[in-house]
Amino acid sequence: MSSFGGGRETTRSGAKEHRWPARPCDPRDLLGEVLEESAFHAARGVRPPALRVAGEKVTTVIPRLLAATREELLTFDDPSDCICQGVPERMLVNAARFIHHAIAQVPTVHQITSPKGLASDAELGTIPCSGGAQARITEEIPFRMAVFDRTTAMLALDMKVFFHGVLIVRDPAVVAALVRVHRMWWDAGRDPVTRRPQEPPAHLVPVLACLHDGLPDHAAAARLGLSPRTYARRVSELLTLLGATSRFQAAVAAARRGWL
Repeated sequence: MSSFGGGRETTRSGAKEHRWPARPCDPRDLLGEVLEESAFHAARGVRPPALRVAGEKVTTVIPRLLAATREELLTFDDPSDCICQGVPERMLVNAARFIHHAIAQVPTVHQITSPKGLASDAELGTIPCSGGAQARITEEIPFRMAVFDRTTAMLALDMKVFFHGVLIVRDPAVVAALVRVHRMWWDAGRDPVTRRPQEPPAHLVPVLACLHDGLPDHAAAARLGLSPRTYARRVSELLTLLGATSRFQAAVAAARRGWL
């Protein structure tokens, strides 16, 4: 059986098995390796072949996979990539509707995102940090994927955005490998709910950085992939949190708290 890994070991059956290194790393090259191995065996009828789905059909595939999920949903998710690459808001909102339903129905939902991804998701609410779903924050996600009930995996063809096309994988060896890498990154991630009291909320950290850099609102909104209205709302939220009536006062208060 094949899995992600930094080396190989021989199993009792004599087959070579990949082994993950002790610490999380960028697994994209290793993902390519395990997919190539899967394709090799699929061409010989030993394993199920992966299915490529074009971007225009993704909006029908995602709801079907989510609706069929009964026990567990694992994801590497970062909505900021969708926003930065111009995915229409209506598509994001529609997808969010199905994700909300899945989160409400599936017993175990483990989502891994980046601080930027969590900030970008504030309006969509597809990465809830409490309730039935759980989230972890890591500096960045290695690629965008979802694993449904440990039987089917969905990978973004460009590594970042599902709406540009996906690869549907049902090879048990590949799915198991993705589950293991997700577990390693999950264990290494931090819980956004249990941040220390002196830390700002994750979705306001990028806003604070933009204020510190002195960016005009339109430039800051563009940097974060937000609409000007959403950015202004988050600035207002940050001022309220800091008890400030101006951006200058907010900067001073943030510095006193060690946020800058």
